[in-house]
Amino acid sequence: MNAPRRAADSRASQRTTTGLQVTLSALGVALAASATALGAVSFRMARTVVRPAGRRPDTRIVRLDAAAQTISLERTPNTTLPGRYGLFTVGSVEYLRLGSIVGEDGTTVTRKLLTHVPADGDLAPEAAFSGWYFDKPDDLLLPFRSLDIDTGVGACPAWEFPAERDSDVWVVQVHGRGTTRSETLRAVPVFHALGISSLVVSYRNDGDAPRSPSGTYALGATEWRDVDAAIGYARRRGARHVLLMGWSMGGALSLQAALESPHTDVIAGLVLDSPVADWRTVLTFQGRAMRLPRPVIALAERTLASTWGATALRSGEPIPLDRLDAVSRAAELRHPVLILHSDDDGFVPSDASHALARARPDLVTMETFTVARHTKLWNYDEMRWTTAIRDWVRRQGLSRE
Repeated sequence: MNAPRRAADSRASQRTTTGLQVTLSALGVALAASATALGAVSFRMARTVVRPAGRRPDTRIVRLDAAAQTISLERTPNTTLPGRYGLFTVGSVEYLRLGSIVGEDGTTVTRKLLTHVPADGDLAPEAAFSGWYFDKPDDLLLPFRSLDIDTGVGACPAWEFPAERDSDVWVVQVHGRGTTRSETLRAVPVFHALGISSLVVSYRNDGDAPRSPSGTYALGATEWRDVDAAIGYARRRGARHVLLMGWSMGGALSLQAALESPHTDVIAGLVLDSPVADWRTVLTFQGRAMRLPRPVIALAERTLASTWGATALRSGEPIPLDRLDAVSRAAELRHPVLILHSDDDGFVPSDASHALARARPDLVTMETFTVARHTKLWNYDEMRWTTAIRDWVRRQGLSRE
């Protein structure tokens, strides 16, 4: 009687064990597949960060009225901004200057054209809204010359806008990620009026300057050396005081130069527009905007900062995110800093800028905007932006008017 029961119990136990093994095996496969998927997303995020990207369309031209010289664009957070802007297009005209909003509805925004478009003008619908406004140095109607600055990767093109009179104060203008030096032209007239010479520079992998061996961004870890070469050039040209003005990722480069440069004795201060003061803050913000889980974002950060990640990304060297964190290195800052940042930036959150201002209230002055979004503060409120820079430069005793 007991033997058959024991045999039945044994078979039942085996079936239970086998079922559990199958369940655990299926769960393991699912977890492995999930982990693989999360790893792939993290890798794509990291790769996007380091790969130079060209300009991408972010709006559509709905209607062009050549007679009225107006243009209607798809309604987006950028196209609804007050102020003057630029629009990259494809067709008979490649770049348009845009003026104030003259009409809008639930889906479109109509703006005044400040660039003449002929009646037979033909434009593709895809377009890229821009804060540049000026897209070439001739637009400023100021004397300038083109030159090359020798760097570790080769000759980096630059524009030099000399002050009206000989000046021992220079400003090096450093553009952001995915753009070129034309982004910074908006600031040149402000410094020219202060009697300061401007050096508008390029840096490795930006499309104007030579490529590095990897051809990828290092988020400021290596690019700052090209900024440092520009400081050396200004110094050889008679500069005794050099300001660094960085826009977006150019802010990260400027901060690194201030912390690492052997020319630190001539650096007189930093002006930062919508700067990246800590890459982890930016990566977290962007990851959340894409609704990525925190583990995916964390793995993307580890990929960027690791040797194995550098190999997989073909980025040459790990990116030292700790060293690029200006907030954690705030105690090392030695130069006055002016930060201009919009709290609704939409791309580089202002959190790290505020944290840097709190960490070094003795050095950092923070001008907080709203509505203006990323690197469009000049466009949104030119008077306030100009006044903030002008007054700060004067307080540093650097004006040569």
